[in-house]
Order: sequence, then structure tokens, then C-alpha cells
Amino acid sequence: MALKTYTYGELSLGMHDSLLRTVMASTVNQFAEVSGDVNPIHLSDDFAARSRFGQRIAHGMFTASLISAVIGTRLPGPGAVYLSQTLRFLAPVKIGDVVAAVVEVAEMVEKGRRVRLDCQCLVDGKPVLEGEAWVMVPATPQTA
Repeated sequence: MALKTYTYGELSLGMHDSLLRTVMASTVNQFAEVSGDVNPIHLSDDFAARSRFGQRIAHGMFTASLISAVIGTRLPGPGAVYLSQTLRFLAPVKIGDVVAAVVEVAEMVEKGRRVRLDCQCLVDGKPVLEGEAWVMVPATPQTA
């Protein structure tokens, strides 16, 4: 699959892109293995049932990683370099939820080809995560 990279000159305020991902128990298990975060709130039905959430929830950083996926594959795309990311976790993401990760160009700084992106993740149209990212965007098209 060929991935499009937007150069700084191709971006404009308000441009946005997104992706949808269904949170599966197997994905949460894989994320726990890769990250080392084996908190039972993510992995144990019994433990999670006794928590305030009443069931297993996805790792917050898994949800945040969907923003990274948009940035690295869609907007701006391959070659974009993360400079910073802020995150506010607003609600739990549960097994079976469909998460929409949305990124929008909010500010452009020509010096250094830096772009501020408003970022959010939604479940059923309600925000579960919000924040902003700063990225450095390639001057010329990149090929993946």
C-alpha cells in the first residue's frame, strides 16, 4: 500500500484525517506484551469486573497510539517527525469499542516546517482522549 506524504507546502489549516479501529481483547493483550504494562485492569476479566469500570479497558497509550498511526500514515504521513504530544484521557475505552482517531492541522510555523495538530479520539462521537502534537514535516515528498 502506497502511503501519501504531505509536504509543508501542501498542508493548510483545517486539513484533517482519521482512522477507525475496533478495540479487540487480542489487541489489548498484544499491547500489554509489547509495552510491558500488564496491569490487570487491562488483562483480567475478574479484576476489571471489580473496578469502577466494571470490565476490561484498553491501555490509554494504546488509544494514543492511534493518533501516531494517523500522523505516520495519513496526515502528514511518512517522513513526519514527532516533536511533542500532549494527552488528556477523558473516558475509558472498553473492549469492543470503535475508536475514531482524528488529527487536524491547527497551526503552521514555516521556520523548521513545524505543524501543530489538534488530536482527539472518539467513541460513539464522544471524546475519550484529546491533545495536540507538534510535528516536523518533510520539505519534499517521501516514498514509503
